[in-house]
This record gives sequence, structure tokens and C-alpha cells, in this order.
Amino acid sequence: MGISGNDWVNCQKLLNPFYCLGDGHAGIWKLLKQIGEPVKRMEILDWYHLKENLHKVVGSLTRIKKAENLLWSGKVDETILLFNRLKKKAAQNLCNYLEKHRSRIIDYQYYQLESVSSIGSGSRESVIKRIGTRIKISGAQWNISNVPKILSLRCAYINGALSK
Repeated sequence: MGISGNDWVNCQKLLNPFYCLGDGHAGIWKLLKQIGEPVKRMEILDWYHLKENLHKVVGSLTRIKKAENLLWSGKVDETILLFNRLKKKAAQNLCNYLEKHRSRIIDYQYYQLESVSSIGSGSRESVIKRIGTRIKISGAQWNISNVPKILSLRCAYINGALSK
């Protein structure tokens, strides 16, 4: 009997802090809470998904641009102040979204300039889709017990852990 998915993930060598980047979907954060130790895990809300939610608020382009600049610097309280007096449902939804993900909203500008961590999950989503497609290709003979081994090698390769 092999080890479970969570046990397999948690026996891998993780960075400290371990950066977890995701969109606002609760299922992603629930899954990520099972990985690593909470004190070593740094959860980051994907910048592009954050911006997407900001732009659902229709109205003053000046306000939207100011909010985008504030969020780019991780200023959640100041952003909420721009919208919390508005009666529109979209504005209230944004305020709720910002409150819910407050701890995941970082100073994106700093993280990008210093190359601390990626601020967008698009490239990861693309890789996941490619791996999923590869596993399901016609004629492939994947043994489910070999998938974690291949993913482990892929992670080691990407992280530069394989000697050349």
C-alpha cells in the first residue's frame, strides 16, 4: 500500500516560507492548508484574479485605477474605504472578497521587483493542464502509482534539485 497524496506531498522538501499561490476559490485554500506547516506557509492571492474581481465593480474609472494602485501595494484597508459606502452589490462583493482574502493580499509590487514569488498563477495552471492532458493521452499506459514519481522528478527538475 502506497502513501496517501497528502503524506507524499508533506514528505517533500519545502521552502521556508513555502509560497502558496492561488485564485480566490475556497477549495484551493482548503487543499493548500493540508500542505506544510502553517507557520512556514505563505498564502498569496493571485494578482490577476484580484484585479479581475476589482474590475467587476462598474463605475468611476478613477476609483478603479486608484484601487488597483492601492492593491498593488497591498493596501487593503484603503481600498475597502473607496468602496464600502457604495450601495452597488458588486462593490459590496468586492469589499467582502478583500476581507476574506486580506491575509493573502501582499505588496505585489515588492514581490515582483524582488522576485520573491510569482504573483500570478497562470503559468502553473497551464502546466497542470498540460500534465493532465499528458496523463490522459490516447495509448498512454500510466500506472497510477507511477504518477507521483513522475511529478516528483518534474518538481525536482523545475526547482533545480537535479544535478546536471
